[in-house]
Amino acid sequence: MNTKYIKLFLRLSIAIGFLSAVADRFGLYAKEISAWGNWSAFVDYTQQMNPWFSEEIIPVLAILATAFEVVFAICLLIGFKTELTAKLSGFLLLIFGVSMIVAFGIKPALDYSVFGVSAAAFALSTMKNKYIEIDSFISKENYVS
Repeated sequence: MNTKYIKLFLRLSIAIGFLSAVADRFGLYAKEISAWGNWSAFVDYTQQMNPWFSEEIIPVLAILATAFEVVFAICLLIGFKTELTAKLSGFLLLIFGVSMIVAFGIKPALDYSVFGVSAAAFALSTMKNKYIEIDSFISKENYVS
C-alpha cells in the first residue's frame, strides 16, 4: 500500500478518535455506548486519573485535555502542521496512558490501545510526504518576514 494512503488513514483515525472522545464528554452518544456521557462524569474521571492534583485544578485539566484534542483533531483532519501535531498528539496520548496506569493499572491502558495510538501518532510525525494536506499548499515563500 502506498504510504500516502497510510498517512491519510493515520491522520483520520487519530483525529476521529479524539473527536469521538470529545463528543462523548458532551453527551452526544447514547448512554448504552458512552464512556462518560456528560461533562461532569468526564471531570470526575479526570480527578480519578490525576489524584495528585488538587480538586480546584481538575476542571482546568479537563478543559485543557479537551481543547488539545479538538485542536489536534482539526489540524490532523486538514493537514495543518501535520508532523508537529502528530508528535504533540503522541505525547498527549502517552501522558494519558501513563496516567491510566498510575490510576487504574496497566489493563485499561492496554484495553483502550492508548499506547498503540500514541505510537501511531509518533509514526505519523515521521512521514514527510504530503497528501491532501493544507501544508502542501503553504510554502516558506508565502510567509512574510
